Amino acid sequence: MAQKPSIPKGTRDFSPIEVSKRNYIISIMRKHFENYGYQPIETPSFENSETLMGKYGEEGDRLIFKILNSGDFLDKVPVEELQTVNYKKLTGKISEKALRYDLTVPFARYVVQHQNEIEFPFKRYQIQPVWRADRPQKGRFREFYQCDADVVGSTSLWQEVELVQLYDSVFAELGLNVVMIKINNRKILSGIAEMIGASDKLIDFTVALDKLDKIGEEGVKKEMLEKGISENALEKVQPLFNFTGTIEEKIEKLSVLLSNSEEGKKGIEELKFICDNVSKLGLKKAVLDLDVTLARGLNYYTGAIFEVAAPKEVAMGSIGGGGRYDDLTGIFGLKNMSGVGISFGLDRIYLVLDELQLFPETVIGSTKVLFLNFGESQAFEAMKAISALRNQNIKAELYPDAAKIDKQFKHAERRGIPYVVKEISNDLFTLKNLKTGEQKQTDWNDLISELK
Repeated sequence: MAQKPSIPKGTRDFSPIEVSKRNYIISIMRKHFENYGYQPIETPSFENSETLMGKYGEEGDRLIFKILNSGDFLDKVPVEELQTVNYKKLTGKISEKALRYDLTVPFARYVVQHQNEIEFPFKRYQIQPVWRADRPQKGRFREFYQCDADVVGSTSLWQEVELVQLYDSVFAELGLNVVMIKINNRKILSGIAEMIGASDKLIDFTVALDKLDKIGEEGVKKEMLEKGISENALEKVQPLFNFTGTIEEKIEKLSVLLSNSEEGKKGIEELKFICDNVSKLGLKKAVLDLDVTLARGLNYYTGAIFEVAAPKEVAMGSIGGGGRYDDLTGIFGLKNMSGVGISFGLDRIYLVLDELQLFPETVIGSTKVLFLNFGESQAFEAMKAISALRNQNIKAELYPDAAKIDKQFKHAERRGIPYVVKEISNDLFTLKNLKTGEQKQTDWNDLISELK
């Protein structure tokens, strides 16, 4: 007996309805990306390992899917090394490529490699799958799409203002009325680490702080202590765990807290510019809020950082995020090329829209009319009509076999096809509406009018 086929954990098959819904989300994103002047690019699904490794921090590196070298991948490894437990050293010899972890690092590689062909500032968008060896759970997959928009070649904070507006425009058209866009600045986090005497532990500090909504205050403190951050430092950082008020009030508190940190004060100044101008320009549906615990545990962020929370009615993690990365292209040899970008989590956005029943009925976009098959002669007449309907952008098809009429009707019903043409006679069409049960004879012009 053949073994039942399966797919890897953390991956999914998508039905025609699911693909139609995903395409609906992507079409809205693509429209707004292009309205804002972003141009599309694509990069390979896998990169050279050295392109990806070391760019996401220790935790990110562990989640990168490595690809074994083709052929005998152990051929070049000495026998004595196979007997050791130094997997990092071994991995480098048996795997030279890896599936991309996100779209930002490959984009930085793209910019460096094509710098002589690009007109800067360069605004790009990219909608492609990424892979992470994460533990699968609701809203977290091992293969998923990212939808990114980035600008490189400009240090202007107007780019951050515009990216907040872009988030707002997309989510407003998708019907998500109350979306929280959280903002912070890595310079503020650096200033806080400096203030508590933990500058040498900045990465450990930010990675732990970023987990506040997942493991709570005590969990964060425990992790910081385990990473060598002192009890005295934790006392100084205590105000961050209950940082409330309006954006203006929070900025005022930060100004007092970081009065002795030049880096922190620069971060506050940048935050104030972005928040003030977003407020003056206004947002359609989204709400902007300052979250001082937001860290986005990726090492390459250097300025503003963003995270978009799902509506409160849905138990879901973030549905978007991003930030400023002044030094990212520098790791590939191109200095002084500042960038900033945001990402939309397509799969999570899909789950949110589905749970809140926000997909329009028209999204499914199935065949509009099915012509029944009564045999070869009428099938030919049906195909002539079907071809003409398709030229009118009406989705039409012929049931391929001259099967029992009841079977053909049931096929249309199961497919969700709303209309059936039962008969063609003397240039008249017997049209049945399967939703209402109404049946009538129409001429060609009335048929088109009814189906449109």
